[in-house]
Amino acid sequence: MMLLNPKRTIEELKQLRTLTADDNGAQRVAWTDTWLRARAWFEAKLQGLPVEHHYDAAGNSWVTLRGESEKTLIIGGHIDSVPNGGWLDGCLDLLTGLEILRRFNTEYNGRPPLTIRVVDWADEEGARFGRSLLGSSAFAGTHSIAADRSRTDKDGIRLEDALSRCGVEIDRFPDATREQKNAAAYLELHIEQGPVLEDLGLPLGVVLGTKGVERHAITFHGQEAHSGSTPMNVRRDALAAAAKLALEIRNIAGKHSDAVCTMGSVKTFPGIVTAVVGRCETTLDQRDLDATVLAQMFSEAQQASARFAAEEKCTVEWSRIWNIEPVPFNAQLVEFCTQAVTEVTGTCHRLPSGPLHDAAEVARAGIPSVMMFVQSLGGISHNKIEDTREEHLEMAVTALDRLATKTAAWILNQG
Repeated sequence: MMLLNPKRTIEELKQLRTLTADDNGAQRVAWTDTWLRARAWFEAKLQGLPVEHHYDAAGNSWVTLRGESEKTLIIGGHIDSVPNGGWLDGCLDLLTGLEILRRFNTEYNGRPPLTIRVVDWADEEGARFGRSLLGSSAFAGTHSIAADRSRTDKDGIRLEDALSRCGVEIDRFPDATREQKNAAAYLELHIEQGPVLEDLGLPLGVVLGTKGVERHAITFHGQEAHSGSTPMNVRRDALAAAAKLALEIRNIAGKHSDAVCTMGSVKTFPGIVTAVVGRCETTLDQRDLDATVLAQMFSEAQQASARFAAEEKCTVEWSRIWNIEPVPFNAQLVEFCTQAVTEVTGTCHRLPSGPLHDAAEVARAGIPSVMMFVQSLGGISHNKIEDTREEHLEMAVTALDRLATKTAAWILNQG
C-alpha cells in the first residue's frame, strides 16, 4: 500500500484550477463566492477521514486528526489567491498538508502518536482589502482590528461587512488565539515566487526566515514652474530629487547579499508636460532578514533623500506606512528541513523569503516554525503563467512529508 501519493496532490491541484480559474488565472480572492466554493471543495475531500473540521473566530479552517498525544504538529497553507493568480500559490501548501495527514492516518490506523492539524489560513493574500495575513495574524494575536475593520475594496464594500457575509465577526478575532493550544511546531511549503532556485538548478530550498520590512511614503517638495521659461539652473524639481533616490537605493541594497529596496510608486504634481514638478510622492519598500542591516538601509536612504533634496533645492519628508521585524525560523526545524530536502534531492540551499507568509505570524506567536520552497519556473508568481515542474512538485510533497516525520519525532522526544 502506498502511504503517500504526491501524484494525487498534483491531480487535486488541477481539479481546483478547473473549478476556480478562468482564462486569466485563479480567481479565489478571499471573502468572495469563488473562494467559498473552493473551501467547500476542500471540505468535501475530508469525507471518510476520521477528522474534526471547524472554522475559528477569524475564518481559518482547521482539520484535526487526533493522536495519542495532544501535542500538535500543524501544517498550513491558504486556498485564497490574488485576482488572475497562479495554480500553486497557497493551495499547494494546503493540499500537501492534506496528503501528509492522510499518510499519518493510514500508517497509524487513524490514531497517530501525536495530533496532526492542517489549517487553511483566511485571506493570506490581502488582495481585496489590502490586509495580508489576516487570519494568521488573528491566530497569533497580532491582529489590528481598529485599523482594518473599515478597509474598503474597489467597490466600496467594507472589510467588516464582507467578513460578516461569510459568517466571520471581526470583533471576535481575539478568540482565534485559542487554536494555539498544544501547538508544538508549524510547517509550510510554498512555491519560491522568485528565480533563485531555478538559477541554481535546484528543485527545493530551505527558508531561513522572512525578511523584515520598512515601508515608507517619501514626499519631495519643490516649486511648480513653467517648463518652457524656467532655466535649468534655477529649477526646484521634486522629481529630479526622487529620481536620484530611486537610483541610489540600488547601491544601498547592493551592499548586502540578500537585501532589496524598491521604489514602486511615483506620483507627480501638477503632473503635466508643461510644468516642472513641484511635488513628488513616492514609496520605498526595504527588506532584509537582518534587523541591523534593515535599520542601516533605512538610515542611509533617509540621508540620501536629504542630500538629493538639497542638491535640487527641495525639501523632503518621510512617513512610515508599515513595518515588520525580520522573523528567523526555528534553528532545529531549519536543520530538519535541510536533512529532508537533501535526502530527496541530494543537495540543499538555504535562503530567506522576501515575501511575507503565514509562517511568520505563527513564529511570532512563539511556535517553532519553518518553511520549504519549491522552484518556480521563471521566478513568476501572482500570474496565470505561474508554474513548477510536476516532478519538482512530487519532490516537494515527499520532502515535506519527511520533514513532518522528523518534526513529529522531535516533538514527542521533548517529553
